[in-house]
Amino acid sequence: MYATTMSETSAFLNPEALAEDLQVLARCRAGNEDAMAIVIAKHRRRLIRIAANVLRDRHEAEDVAQEAFIKGFRQLGRLRDDRAFASFLYRITVRLCMDKLRGRRAQPAIVDSPQASGEREVETKILAHDLLDRLSPDLKMTLVLREMEQLSYEEVAVVMGVPVGTVRSRLHTARERFREMWIQATVEA
Repeated sequence: MYATTMSETSAFLNPEALAEDLQVLARCRAGNEDAMAIVIAKHRRRLIRIAANVLRDRHEAEDVAQEAFIKGFRQLGRLRDDRAFASFLYRITVRLCMDKLRGRRAQPAIVDSPQASGEREVETKILAHDLLDRLSPDLKMTLVLREMEQLSYEEVAVVMGVPVGTVRSRLHTARERFREMWIQATVEA
């Protein structure tokens, strides 16, 4: 069961918002579709952004978010503390993304040389994404959640379901491997 909480949402800072969120989740448990629409509206953009940062495909990210909501609503009964719903939903999203990444085959990075000097920034972004794709799913997810989503170490640990020490270790490894690949790719260019 999931009993941990994620303090990033404003509901945890505002008791009235928390009470309202808990009421909406109670209505979701009863099958109220309007309440489900409220939950989807509140979390949809963040789930899509997390998935898009990891999968690099907006359409696939939207599919993952939709699947995460379906699983989240179906498994709402497993949740012991409704205050943990956001982290529960993010954890489902992360697992779905990791499943998709594991299912992909490694593809060689192909970066075309830019035609003009103004395209250097685009080339850098493409290279960064290609290098990120070369990391294992666990390392990539840890790096994306910490650096791109700006989650704290504790929040990454909750979302990924691992101890904070594991997050720190994975983050160190991911940064080192990324740095090494970056140096190799930029020296060769």
